[in-house]
Amino acid sequence: MRAPALILLATLALAACKPSGPEGGDLPLVGQEKQDAEKFECVARGGNWVANNGGWICQKVTKDAGKACRASSDCEGACLARSGTCAPVTPLLGCNEVLTEAGFPMQTCVQ
Repeated sequence: MRAPALILLATLALAACKPSGPEGGDLPLVGQEKQDAEKFECVARGGNWVANNGGWICQKVTKDAGKACRASSDCEGACLARSGTCAPVTPLLGCNEVLTEAGFPMQTCVQ
C-alpha cells in the first residue's frame, strides 16, 4: 500500500514542477537572433538596415523627400531648415538644423 502512495506523491511533485502555459514558452530573442529578426522586420517594412555608432538602425526613405516645407508638420520626417525641404530618410542621423512644428529653426542631434 505504501508503494502506490509513494509513486502518486512523486508524480504529483514532478507535475508541480512543470511550467504552466504553452509548451516551450516564448522567450525573448537575444543577440544575433534578435538583430536578425529586427533586420528582417525593417527590410520587410521597406526600410534600410544601416550601421550607426557600432550598432544598427532601421532607416526608412520618406515618401515626401525633397518636397518644399515650412514646418515639421509638412513632412513625414523632418523639415530641413537650410534647404526648406523634407528630409530624405527617417530617422535623420547626426546633427541637423530642422524646422519645428511652428516653423522655427532648431538643431537636433540623433546618435
